[in-house]
Amino acid sequence: MAQDESSQAPRDAQSYEFRAEIQQLLHILVHSLYTEQEIFLRELISNASDALNRFQFEMLTRQADEIVDPEAELAIRVTTDEEGRTLTISDSGIGLTREEMIENLGTIARSGAATFLRALQEKPAAASEIIGQFGVGFYAVFMVADRVEVISRSFRPDAEPVRWISTGGNEYEIAPAEKESRGTDIIVHLKEEAAEFARPWRAENIIKKHSNFVAFPVYLNDKQANERTALWRQTPRTVTEEEYQGFYKQLTMDFEPPLLHVHLSAEVPNDLHAILFIPPKRERGILRMGQEEGLKLYSRKVLIQERTKELLPAYFRFVEGVVDSEDLPLNISRETVQSNRIMAQLKRALTDKLHKELERLAEEKPESYEQFWEQFGPFLKEGIATDFGARTELASLLRFHSSALEDEGVTSLKAAKERMAEGQEAIYYVLGEDLRSVRRSPHLDSFRARTMEVLFLVDPIDSFMISNLREFDGTPIRNVDDPEMELPPLPDEEERQVEAAPEETFHALLERAKAVLGERVTDVRESKRLTDSPVRLAVTDESFNPEMDRVRRMMREQQPYAVPKRALELNRSHPLIRNLATLAESSQASGEVSPLLDAGIEQLYESALLLEGLHPNPAEMVPRIQQLLEWAAAPRS
Repeated sequence: MAQDESSQAPRDAQSYEFRAEIQQLLHILVHSLYTEQEIFLRELISNASDALNRFQFEMLTRQADEIVDPEAELAIRVTTDEEGRTLTISDSGIGLTREEMIENLGTIARSGAATFLRALQEKPAAASEIIGQFGVGFYAVFMVADRVEVISRSFRPDAEPVRWISTGGNEYEIAPAEKESRGTDIIVHLKEEAAEFARPWRAENIIKKHSNFVAFPVYLNDKQANERTALWRQTPRTVTEEEYQGFYKQLTMDFEPPLLHVHLSAEVPNDLHAILFIPPKRERGILRMGQEEGLKLYSRKVLIQERTKELLPAYFRFVEGVVDSEDLPLNISRETVQSNRIMAQLKRALTDKLHKELERLAEEKPESYEQFWEQFGPFLKEGIATDFGARTELASLLRFHSSALEDEGVTSLKAAKERMAEGQEAIYYVLGEDLRSVRRSPHLDSFRARTMEVLFLVDPIDSFMISNLREFDGTPIRNVDDPEMELPPLPDEEERQVEAAPEETFHALLERAKAVLGERVTDVRESKRLTDSPVRLAVTDESFNPEMDRVRRMMREQQPYAVPKRALELNRSHPLIRNLATLAESSQASGEVSPLLDAGIEQLYESALLLEGLHPNPAEMVPRIQQLLEWAAAPRS
């Protein structure tokens, strides 16, 4: 009936001029915003849902005879007409009087349209997210419409139905209308290029994407299109594992089951309903490539942000899910979430719950947790590196490869602390490039001899992470190369009989090594820690700490990288060092420098750099290695 009346000249119609900022807004919407046009339907359904909510409140405070059509179903109806190229959105909500229509659709004195325009100019790419922030969401309809009619009847019995018409130009028209039922009908006359929105399947797709869980039924051509009963609004004990997996697949387009789901449902201290998922893999599937991180944010079961990063700390950005809270206003947006007190409280609640559930997973299903750690461990390490306040909670979730484990398994800091040897005062770690090289680190010699465990830190993020994690549960965490570290004596130190290079012979090697290496090292000296390895590079008071050395190396594309200076320590009892010492003494006595001696010293130094992960170009060692092989293979006279 409303559409038939649209062709008739309205009685007592009056024209009004839009305010200047509204004209500018309409011009932008009509001519500039071409992306995500479908949000117009989301906004209209959200407005309809709000009108129904407001009417419910009025029903609580009024008698039945004070309300028009009190028995009418509280619902939203969307009707498509492909032939007529129209889309009609109707609700049985609170409705509008003539004065309210002028105030809300004409002058919009309280809408903050000018503020919206400034925000849009500053961040045009976020138009679809901020369009409803200042009360101008209704005007998104002009992205797809060349004419819009709004026919409304207030719930008040004495109010007359009224019609609002606009083509998105400088003026709008208001006239009396005929409408028996309470509520509002919005008739959208679509532009030719927007005709797709009059197709039932297209409208259904938009409803399910943006308004699937609106609290009221949304009928599309008399068939309900939304689910209404949001899974996250149900009591966790009533939801089956199959329902969780099905919802995850629908949410993410990932056909592998999630590693973990977390379901929250609380009304105090904040209204919060959420289901969070940890995906099975870090890499996104082909159907999810290009998607931003973040949770779907609902307010009163109305989707208000597709991707909301502010609900979780950055180190949990891999988490998928939905969050719904009635404490949030429908007009919240990216421009206001960071300063919103409720958002901060929701973030704290979600973060704490994830920490607890991951700890439970690690305790009850260690194999599943190792699978999680393999995929997402670097994110948690990043959290310790960047979020000082989170380090205590995250420290218990960390896992490391360890000298105490023969296989490729990982251990927690708690388990490493429980395995500490007698006299051990700290949890120790060693930095390295990969597991194979770090297991050969000469720094482990003295720890192996004392059966003391060392954790292996081989991820690029580890250098950043460990700088912010210096203790665990009251126990210090220290680098094995800490120059101030004192280790307990070896249990059988008095019984150890080792053949060492004579003092004078060894001194000759020290002097020659200092001459060959020059300023590349801070010193060349005898090691007090090595037992099995020939040399090691030791940090001294003149050195930068090893963590920062690795950071500088990783950032060498942004700034010049120089090999850090360390002290070269020699194992006086190692056969290789004994032989080189003998060669150094012979060279010193003859006055002729042996090229084999100098090449050996260079190779020992660069091999130590390689094991430390500090060599700038390992390929440079190849010619020298080949030269040493030639000498070794040469026939003896």
